[in-house]
Amino acid sequence: MDPAGGCPHADNARLLARGAVAQVVLPGEVAGMAVLGHDALKEFLAHPDVAKDAEHFTALREGRIPDGWPLKTFATVRGMTTADGADHRRLRALVSKAFTAHRAAELRPRVETVTEQLLDGLGAAAVAGDGTADLRRHFAMPLPMGVICELLGVDPRYQDRLHHLSNQVVATDIGPEEAMAANKELVDVLAVVVATRTADPGPDLTSALVAAREEDGDRLSGPELIGTLLLMVIAGHETTLNLITNAVRALCTHRDQLALVREARASWADVVEETLRWDSPVSYFPFRYPTKDLTLDGTLIPKGTPVLAGYSAAGRDRAAHGPDADRFDLTRASAAQHLSLGHGPHYCLGAPLARLEATIALERLFTRFPELDLAVPEAELPRHAGFVGNSVGELPVRPVP
Repeated sequence: MDPAGGCPHADNARLLARGAVAQVVLPGEVAGMAVLGHDALKEFLAHPDVAKDAEHFTALREGRIPDGWPLKTFATVRGMTTADGADHRRLRALVSKAFTAHRAAELRPRVETVTEQLLDGLGAAAVAGDGTADLRRHFAMPLPMGVICELLGVDPRYQDRLHHLSNQVVATDIGPEEAMAANKELVDVLAVVVATRTADPGPDLTSALVAAREEDGDRLSGPELIGTLLLMVIAGHETTLNLITNAVRALCTHRDQLALVREARASWADVVEETLRWDSPVSYFPFRYPTKDLTLDGTLIPKGTPVLAGYSAAGRDRAAHGPDADRFDLTRASAAQHLSLGHGPHYCLGAPLARLEATIALERLFTRFPELDLAVPEAELPRHAGFVGNSVGELPVRPVP
């Protein structure tokens, strides 16, 4: 795996041509595997002999993974994404009420208000500059980051720093000292949030989690509380940030598909689902571990191997989406069958909120700026660093009314 990342689709196509499961070399020469095919990934994500707890990660358990390994947080953070069975159900139950479809619908007015405010800012940034503005910086990032911070009761002054640290934590191309420093600072910031909400509780999720810990310490330990917040901050904005960015980029370079929406022959919800399939906001997500030797699509995955979930590859798997799987098509019948938000017991808890945010964002963006287009050729857009997230690092646009 290239730690610097880059567009994954050409490499994915080459790997898929050889099979649904591939051997990979992770940073630090750590042996791993990736599941790329749609059907194989769907089976793997829900397989009873596949775990998330790093106690099953053989190389880590044997002391062969050093501190500062850029992917170590994914394995060792305490929270829903690294828990199995009863522990996973316990942690998920504590936060699930904040992320139901009903709760997401209740947030619609707030999401709409924030979206309009950010569109004002996007237009102003373009006017203040040369007629262009970075949509990722001025719109796609602050929308989900602002919403998740409101849900968690995080002071707005922490938002930019939390975004930076989140990027560092999921990066695969930074050194050990930088990785350890980013993890420590992120934990320190979240500890301040917990202390603030403990002293001054509010109607936010952090206060509710603190109360749950104090009522029954066995339900949520201190590390689990911090780990849960860390995971929600990262997953609660990075995925939606990439989703909005990728959708805007797709529509600007596929004007015929944008026309389908404007002619009511496709919906903004169709845009969201096809973007999730065609250009998944997460490319390779770490980690799951077979608890026994596992044969998947004819390939052996040895017990204890760290396995990447290849969402960007599965989204363009021709076996699942047809011979034109690499084409952005809002009328595609199989789009909603994508796995980009997961499958099985670890299906993305924030899926309803991510869909709501992205749908509102796209509709309002192209309504306010109907001639919006890229300010530079797509091939010149800098790619997001690392192979976990899948997007571009900047999205300069001309927000033309």
